[in-house]
Amino acid sequence: MSSLTITERIQSDLPELLRLLEESVNMDSPSKCKELNDTMAQWYARQFTRLTGGHVETVKHPVAGDRLLCHLGDGPKQVLLVGHYDTVWPIGEAGRRPFRIENGNAYGPGVYDMKAGLLQAIFALKALVESGRFPTDKRVTLLINSDEEIGSPTSRELIEQAAREAAAAFVLEPPMEPTGALKTARKGSGRYKLTVKGISAHAGVNPQNGVSAIEELACQIQRLHAITDHARGTTVNVGTVHGGIGSNVVADHAEAEIDVRVATSEEAERIDAELAALTPFLPNAVLTVTGGMTRPPMERTEATEALYALAREIARTELALHVEQTSTGGVSDGNFIAAVGTPTLDGLGARGDHAHSPLEYIRIAEIPARAALLARLIESC
Repeated sequence: MSSLTITERIQSDLPELLRLLEESVNMDSPSKCKELNDTMAQWYARQFTRLTGGHVETVKHPVAGDRLLCHLGDGPKQVLLVGHYDTVWPIGEAGRRPFRIENGNAYGPGVYDMKAGLLQAIFALKALVESGRFPTDKRVTLLINSDEEIGSPTSRELIEQAAREAAAAFVLEPPMEPTGALKTARKGSGRYKLTVKGISAHAGVNPQNGVSAIEELACQIQRLHAITDHARGTTVNVGTVHGGIGSNVVADHAEAEIDVRVATSEEAERIDAELAALTPFLPNAVLTVTGGMTRPPMERTEATEALYALAREIARTELALHVEQTSTGGVSDGNFIAAVGTPTLDGLGARGDHAHSPLEYIRIAEIPARAALLARLIESC
């Protein structure tokens, strides 16, 4: 049976997919609310079992929402699909902005990042099963994460363990717009805090006796931003600053939160060492640097290039799509997967735009072809 039939099968399932998308988008699932996330996890477990006939392993956590390992098939070759059901939106957002369809697009909190991507994956597997094309040499695990939006602090180990067992991994994050490109490389990211201790004094009576932590921090910010090297793909950004207790007091405390993005593991090590070696400009100022790299770079490899070449060929010859590849400064669970050596193709979720914005949407007409692309990759990789 041709892949076009898979596309048509997913097209015929589109009304049910959209009905389930509405249900899921209208369920709040903020990263740090375990009760709502556990409910969301149970919902996805029911849909996966009902639609694919597979079985679900629930990985519980005392604080974070439950994670799911959704299994289908029993062949010798493991294929890993990875997505997340948590969103950046607070409790009550679904009630304020419920799912709606307008001019061929679907809107609502988390619809683009990434509840539509999860359903595309489930319906891709459903189409393979119902068409008799689920590959007998494969076993597929769909890992659904509950805390990706806050860095996957409780899920990283689970993701890396699943990745080590997989021959290939497909990440259900949205593709890169405006072309819908697949992501074959992502920068790594780090989060650091620079704390400055100074000496307080009266700003009018004896300022010479003080050491301004704010002045020191201002000097350090210029030093930090100068580390940015776009040619290497390295950026350092001081995003928030705090300090002092009043305008008439020489501040004895200040701190800055720092975002770091790097393209290679070697550059991550270099920047980490450079931040650790910061020295003060002002006598008697004391610096403390905490934090570190939170996600390793997803570096482009020959194996990942081969996966992309397969996707490009399937898209061109079977789906009448032109699919490009790209790199991005954004991070995902794909960073963890690629870092353990598993060939990883990212951006196989729903097309749309405006992630983390009230304007986020997906393009409904694009769903069948994108889900079919994933189905054929599972079949062919």
